[in-house]
Amino acid sequence: MRLFAAVLPPPDVTSELASEVAELRKLPGADGLRWTGSPGWHFTLAFYGEVDDDLVPELSERLERAARRTAPFPLALRGGGQFGHGRALWAGAEGDLETLRLLADRSEAAARKAGIPMGDHRRYKPHLTVARSRSAVDVRPYLTALDTFTSRTWTVDEVVLMRSSLPTSGVPGEQPRYEAVARRPLGGAR
Repeated sequence: MRLFAAVLPPPDVTSELASEVAELRKLPGADGLRWTGSPGWHFTLAFYGEVDDDLVPELSERLERAARRTAPFPLALRGGGQFGHGRALWAGAEGDLETLRLLADRSEAAARKAGIPMGDHRRYKPHLTVARSRSAVDVRPYLTALDTFTSRTWTVDEVVLMRSSLPTSGVPGEQPRYEAVARRPLGGAR
């Protein structure tokens, strides 16, 4: 199954972002982007790719250990950015980004220890994708609008092992489906 570890913003925060995205979608050229919806909004900590079913219990256990070793921390959505000359438009984060990066490193290490190949380690860049494009797009107007966006701050108190199922229907605009496989509380939470 196709898995990744993530931090999920609470519903009221995704509602705030949904309002902001609704305004972004009114900007000229917005119909040329593939907008993601709130069911798919998350901060990916580590992408594991296709994981053999027999490795999932070990991964889940090691992810639980990583979560226990990480204290809950404050986070908010803040501003935005892009990857690939507008191929991905995202909302950023503010708060305890050091702990968020630590949790990402620990989530990646959990996979390596479970026997899942992870490729080269890259510095973690917290982002929540709100739109994609197959070609380069001038996203400056969207970045300008996102620059003033800040959600309320919440306390991250869990890491979620997520399963993603890619679209298979061929219907334009169909989004991947996401499902929580396991929720692991951070140390001191709950």
